[in-house]
Amino acid sequence: MELSKYLIKPNKKINLADYSTDSSGKIKSKEQALSLMEKNIKKMAKLQDKLYADDRYALLLIFQAMDAAGKDSAIKHVMSGLNPQGTQVYSFKQPSAEELDHDYLWRINKSLPERGRIGIFNRSHYEEVLVIRVHDAVSKQKIHPSLIDENIWKNRYRQIRDFERYLFENGTITLKFFLHISKEEQRNRFLKRIEDPTKNWKFSTSDLKERALWNDYQTVYSEAISATSTKDSPWYVIPSDKKWFSRLVISEVIVKKLESLDISYPLLNDEQIKNLQLYKDKLMEDASVE
Repeated sequence: MELSKYLIKPNKKINLADYSTDSSGKIKSKEQALSLMEKNIKKMAKLQDKLYADDRYALLLIFQAMDAAGKDSAIKHVMSGLNPQGTQVYSFKQPSAEELDHDYLWRINKSLPERGRIGIFNRSHYEEVLVIRVHDAVSKQKIHPSLIDENIWKNRYRQIRDFERYLFENGTITLKFFLHISKEEQRNRFLKRIEDPTKNWKFSTSDLKERALWNDYQTVYSEAISATSTKDSPWYVIPSDKKWFSRLVISEVIVKKLESLDISYPLLNDEQIKNLQLYKDKLMEDASVE
């Protein structure tokens, strides 16, 4: 699969309107996509085991999207083969009173994956340059007015780039996915939530209020992605009108990244190997006694 078409290169100014939401590349059917993704899930499970044993890198996966784009289901399906012991999932909601008493990256730092683990963020620190910006809510945070000027968003982009560079230079690899859906597809998914009693709980009147700000969100997402996609912490814009295709692309990106890392199972030295033989001999003696 040609992943470069979904990768946003550093310093590239994008407009999300120029990116397809319903493409399925060269994949001819849902069945083909599911088959390929199943293979990737198996590969991912083996690579995760090696990542955990190697214990030198962490992998951070960030998912951002408009409502109903499929973040939850992508996380559920793509990560279905991972060992829960080596996986951490966080869903970021509105900041609590305690969190608002700290800088906006404080709660992010607390939730970062340990070495050897895969961390998954359902929304993230990017909310601070997306929702906060669209709703002009930065003035309601506990920030001194002198720090809120016309450069605040550029400053935050720089802070985020610096933060993610710091993570990379300390062994945390970050991959960022924007699940790109059309306004029409969002409408269809909202209607399904209303019509299906088992999905009614997923729908909220706030969804319609946010939908009314669609163009504003497309603008701030375009700017944020343009400003923060770097070589070591890239953004991928994933066509997501077809959930089965978006999940396949995400799984492919993750597998390729894990395969590129210098990870391996720890090797024992000669003395440790010699001791293993002694332990084996002891266990065999115990078996003969029994």
